[in-house]
Amino acid sequence: MTAPTLDVDPWLVREPHVEPGTMPVAESLFSLSNGYVGIRGTLDEVEPFGMRGTYLSGVYETHPLSYPEGGYGQPEVGQAMLTVADGTPLRLLVDGVPLDLREFELDVHERTLDLRAGTLDRRVRWATPSGTTVEVSSRRLVSLVERSVCAVRYEVRVLDRPAHVVVRSELAAGEVTPAGVDNDDPRVAECLDEAFEPRAQIGNASGGALVERTRRSGITVAAAVGHEVDGGRVSTRVDEQHVVTTVAADLRPGEGVTVVKVVGYSWSHDAGSDSVLAEASGAVSSAFDLGWEGLLAGQRAALDELWATADVEVDGDPELQQALRYTVFQLFSSAACISGAPVGAKGLTGIGYSGHTFWDVEGFVVPALTLLRPDAAARLLRWRAATLDLARERARTLGLAGASFAWRTISGREVSAYWPASTAAMHVNADIARAFWLHQNVTGRDLDTLGGLAVLVETARSWVSAGHEDAAGAWHLYGMTGPDEYTGVVDDNVFTNLMARRNLRWAADACERLPERASELGVDDAETAAWRSAADAVHVPWDERLRVHPMNDNFTTYREWPFEDERDHYPVQEHHHYADFYRRQVLKQADLVQALWWCRDEFTAEEVARDVDYYEARTVRDSSLSAAVQAVVCAQAQHPDLALRYLREAALVDLRDVRGDTPNGLHLAAVGGTWLAFVAGLGGLREDAEDLEIAPLLPSSLSRTAYSVTWRGSLLRVETTREGTTVTLVRGEEPVTVVVDGAPLSVTTAAPVHAPLRDPTPLLDEPSQPVGREPRT
Repeated sequence: MTAPTLDVDPWLVREPHVEPGTMPVAESLFSLSNGYVGIRGTLDEVEPFGMRGTYLSGVYETHPLSYPEGGYGQPEVGQAMLTVADGTPLRLLVDGVPLDLREFELDVHERTLDLRAGTLDRRVRWATPSGTTVEVSSRRLVSLVERSVCAVRYEVRVLDRPAHVVVRSELAAGEVTPAGVDNDDPRVAECLDEAFEPRAQIGNASGGALVERTRRSGITVAAAVGHEVDGGRVSTRVDEQHVVTTVAADLRPGEGVTVVKVVGYSWSHDAGSDSVLAEASGAVSSAFDLGWEGLLAGQRAALDELWATADVEVDGDPELQQALRYTVFQLFSSAACISGAPVGAKGLTGIGYSGHTFWDVEGFVVPALTLLRPDAAARLLRWRAATLDLARERARTLGLAGASFAWRTISGREVSAYWPASTAAMHVNADIARAFWLHQNVTGRDLDTLGGLAVLVETARSWVSAGHEDAAGAWHLYGMTGPDEYTGVVDDNVFTNLMARRNLRWAADACERLPERASELGVDDAETAAWRSAADAVHVPWDERLRVHPMNDNFTTYREWPFEDERDHYPVQEHHHYADFYRRQVLKQADLVQALWWCRDEFTAEEVARDVDYYEARTVRDSSLSAAVQAVVCAQAQHPDLALRYLREAALVDLRDVRGDTPNGLHLAAVGGTWLAFVAGLGGLREDAEDLEIAPLLPSSLSRTAYSVTWRGSLLRVETTREGTTVTLVRGEEPVTVVVDGAPLSVTTAAPVHAPLRDPTPLLDEPSQPVGREPRT
């Protein structure tokens, strides 16, 4: 797929010349979302398009899962995010001729995403066949304040001749985009292509509403639309799947017609059609009460606060500067107004992965939000805690105590049909536990206010029931799959074992801090002692000959992968069967290396250096998750220039469509991972101790970096130059202790602290990667 050519600007993502061939990528890049509703960056007149889509978080349909061979405990029902009624279409005709960039060469056609205004602006100048020059400008937003509201201001102006102008504004339900599941089973298509049953259609002079209900999952969705028009005649018609408002005007040279269109959405599992309709219609009324300028002001205020508390700066790399701000914007937008639903792997920017959420949201998105927007992170954690009963049910199916959280889901119920990469990837339980624990540590808030204690307790119970103590007293986890999906169903995956150890200790510590609540969960001293005993006995494989950690038992004895011969055959899984690469030394993504970051206390500096050197040579990064992790750990191993190259790959994964799959939606885990790669990689930030720690490095090509974090209610700004690092307390009354390069320093509003910049001290030379798999920057 071809990525659009974008101008490099610190605050804008601008496409100066819109080309049909780049549309699928651009639609994802120019997506707007607030976590509750999201719309892809399609053109106002719809065609041409790659994939239309308006999505509501938590709205999905179920479909059958089929297997060639049956098996106990396999999920039988899948889930897929749906496209709801699309309110973006504004089709323009001038003297009876439609605006269509496939038919006409447009004099001007540009689009700009403004990261400070939160709007997608479009400008078109078009010479019609009759010789009339027409200017079209539109400004689109998804409100970051009014969670149910999408709006657009659309203006048409004729410059040099009179013209008859018609704007056809639509709210379109029905099948407006392909189903979000790559499955040839006709039963799946039947479920998803006609997922909605129409319930009500309402029209009025300036708009109307549609109400639908999913046939299988029982979700009622309402979409309402209204218009304010300056300079035209308005009429509306309604059918079962459309509300069409037509604006007509006879314009003289220099005159124009302006349409402000507002769409409001609501959905519910339980409420009736009237209630859901009332909420959607109320959202439209609220938006018009604020007015277009009021919506813009609210958008600007929300983003002013974002940039005051979360801005990132880098001097020496303008393209990276733009990409970092873009990732912060999309990270914030993915969860700004989310409630009662997860962030999917693509957020609300596309139907990749059917809209499912995975462990990497808790692994990368939630921790980043915890340090930037802790309230948004808290909402995501509350959703996960609300799925605990489903996780308990899944654990019982697997013959385990406690809870086993879904690896792939929308509702909280496991829907993955491939168990070696899902059910066997039990590390998801510890990843989720870590997200709860980090949120408590970063914010200083009570773990149990989000349901975190029950999550830690039940995941600890699942680890004890899954583990095995051998005759020598060592504790093992057999038949597990770690983060690397090219090495499945193995014994003693180091990442999984060490994360289980942490999970067990977090749970024991939490129960001792909250004994009454722990007692309500049935925890006693004997149980916490058993957790600590298992944690202390966790087996960690070690290869004494190579002096590295095998990723799992015997991994370093597997056959090597023929990287030279396979240099043109990536992704590996598209050219080889699992049986071919599951027992080879080839990694899809960081695994043991991720443990070096998340379980840093378990490794010496020499072990980090040698492990990084070993696994860099075997990791092919067929996953967008990997570059961010490798950026952090390469910085940890004192290779800042290599860390920067990985950071750039992570940051540009969508803006450059590095992987060729951005048309399916943005890579949200890579979005969160990019910010972490910047602050935890080059910044050396660690949030897993009693005090915030930083260990800054500055790559040779950069002259300055700066970022902000929220730590226990205080806002800190960290700036690094060649002269050193300055930490400033921007908001907060109490002094904050920050450990800089191992030295604790007290920061107050009156007295920032400064520490000299240390030179990198690598123990080994910069590692190499498999041929052709160097960082893609």
